[in-house]
Amino acid sequence: MSDVTTLYFEHVKQMADKVLNTQKEQILATAHVFSETIKDGKTIYAFGASHAGIITEELFYRTGGLALINPVLTPSLMLNTKPVTLTSKMERLSGFGETVFSSLPATQGDTLLIHSVSGRNPVAIEMALAAHEKGVKTIALTNLIYSKQVTSRHTSGKRLFEVCDIVIDNCGDFEDSSMQLDGLEQKVAPTSTAIGSLIANAIVLETVENLLKDGITPPVFHSSNVDGGDAFNAKIFQEYTERIHYM
Repeated sequence: MSDVTTLYFEHVKQMADKVLNTQKEQILATAHVFSETIKDGKTIYAFGASHAGIITEELFYRTGGLALINPVLTPSLMLNTKPVTLTSKMERLSGFGETVFSSLPATQGDTLLIHSVSGRNPVAIEMALAAHEKGVKTIALTNLIYSKQVTSRHTSGKRLFEVCDIVIDNCGDFEDSSMQLDGLEQKVAPTSTAIGSLIANAIVLETVENLLKDGITPPVFHSSNVDGGDAFNAKIFQEYTERIHYM
């Protein structure tokens, strides 16, 4: 019997190397947009539906994370929805993405990061299109191998990577799952959360470095589980109250 855990870990390592070798330019470009957005006093938003929303949560209220990234956590699109299959129906519902975006206090010069592995569902595409109409810059985090093999469910016929300003490929497999086991048709063990988190934190890391090089100390959260952490974070919330929309 093969050691499937070792094979899976090796596969994820190879994916991470591929992202570093092929997507670093896009990661740096995104970090530049993020840092310029912050320097301009504007707002950064992050959005993803269902499991894609896990990356939004990774970017939000996180030790070592930027306080100025505002999550778009729409209840009917998150995994605590019951029945959970409703999330799939809602991300396919025409017009819902426009409704979600219109609920944000987004203005021209803001930035929106959208994570969608398949990039085919209306909610993500409508978020990007609505953002463009308002002069909001858009970044897609997606799986190009997957997305290019499926049709769009949006009326425009376009997929997410076709409507965003910057596109970051997570270099994943078709359908996201990665490991084929004998006796089972469906592959097991997805990779988009692990690789997506790596990409998201690399963007934050580069953004923070950009700001420091420009003489700006960015608001980076301390752990609330160390002494003084809550007090430090409370000062961040107070200082940046006009640019933090989740409190």
